[in-house]
Amino acid sequence: MTQVWQWTAAQTATAVRNKDISATEVTQAHLDRMAEVNPKINAVVQQFPDEALSAAQKVDQAIARGVDPGPLCGVPVTIKVNVDQAGHATTNGLQLQETLIAEADSPVVSNMRKAGAVIIGRTNTPAFSMRWFTKNNLHGLTLNPRNKAVTPGGSSGGAAAAVAAGIGAIGHGTDIAGSIRYPAYACGLQGLRPTLGRVPAYNASAPDRLIGAQLMAVSGPIARSVADIELSLMAMSAPDLRDPWHVAAPLTGVEFPKRAALVTAPDGMPVDDEVKAALRLAADQLKDAGWTVDEVRGPPMRRAAETNACLWMADTQMAATAMIEKEGDVEAQFVFEQMSKDAGDVGQAELMNALQTRVGLMRAWDMFLQEYPVLICPVSGTLPFDQQQDVQSPEGFAALYEAQLTQRAVPTIGVPSLAVAMGETAGRPNGVQLVGPRYREDILLAAGAVIEAASGQPKAVDPNWG
Repeated sequence: MTQVWQWTAAQTATAVRNKDISATEVTQAHLDRMAEVNPKINAVVQQFPDEALSAAQKVDQAIARGVDPGPLCGVPVTIKVNVDQAGHATTNGLQLQETLIAEADSPVVSNMRKAGAVIIGRTNTPAFSMRWFTKNNLHGLTLNPRNKAVTPGGSSGGAAAAVAAGIGAIGHGTDIAGSIRYPAYACGLQGLRPTLGRVPAYNASAPDRLIGAQLMAVSGPIARSVADIELSLMAMSAPDLRDPWHVAAPLTGVEFPKRAALVTAPDGMPVDDEVKAALRLAADQLKDAGWTVDEVRGPPMRRAAETNACLWMADTQMAATAMIEKEGDVEAQFVFEQMSKDAGDVGQAELMNALQTRVGLMRAWDMFLQEYPVLICPVSGTLPFDQQQDVQSPEGFAALYEAQLTQRAVPTIGVPSLAVAMGETAGRPNGVQLVGPRYREDILLAAGAVIEAASGQPKAVDPNWG
């Protein structure tokens, strides 16, 4: 019999709603799974089993009264430690924030609760959520349950590692430069970066976000199926007046042409043959399902990535330089130094130029995605990196940074993108990235479902490395 922790969110919600199993039983099964495997991977760094079981009991009580708890009825989920959850520390991987206890839920947490989800833990992130690796001085190193020699990704590496190991069906993540899509890729999962404004955001425990984060940072789901991505997006995107950027756009739009663009090496970025092979396979899978796929040059990626760096570093250099020094995380300091070296000192003129450039880039991308509703491109130029590869040398970081060109480019435009798993190559997860028009996540989910059906739906694994 399939273990409960291997079920998808959709399977779990249906079983709980139909009273085939109680939410309390589902939650206990996932708490047991966490106790078994989390010590091996260190994905969940804040645990509260009594609180989780109490939430599950409320779901069961609602069902007993004939009330539908919502689309995530009894589904165990995790929340990243960089967003507010009432009663718990919003650490963002920092010793400086170990006692920063949130007094209220952030909108995404509130929305998950309202949808009937049961929060079973909070997941690790690198210090300042600033790396594609997950390690910090407060919570330690997170391992990838599929291959401990490989990064679980970052900054939502704890979220992805948890989902890959069967600790919750859905992991909440955030993404300003790939922090949902890359962990999903590295852990062999599906991960959606929604359109800017789709999922409301706000942390009452912190000052309002600066302009780079306002324009590029989003919350979104990591899961083991495209159907679960759709289900969790429905939950996460409920309106919340605390975020003025939120747009209550429909989750499905008008019919679209099944036409995709294939870009194997955007703006000349180096892309390994194994990654290109996955891209071409995904294109063939869409063709077999009736899509037209053209190999094209694609919209501007490099200028978009440079603009991302300018906007992100404008925020960080202004607001976090002193904190980065005070926190004393030498790896975060190294990464910040390399990113600042790439962006330069961002002053008023550089910031204003970046904001102006962004508008032109958005126009070019919108026009391209009108012609091609799906862009197929690499998640990364290489298979997932070795653990701690980013802090070995300045030259190594520069090569890694170039491999993440698409991760950095897409947030600048504000459009949605979906990382889709396609199995493993040489013992490392592989996959592709799909990019689509703003507020048309439904197009990406339709294309992603085709690739998932052909490549196989990701499964939870035991982190047994021998």
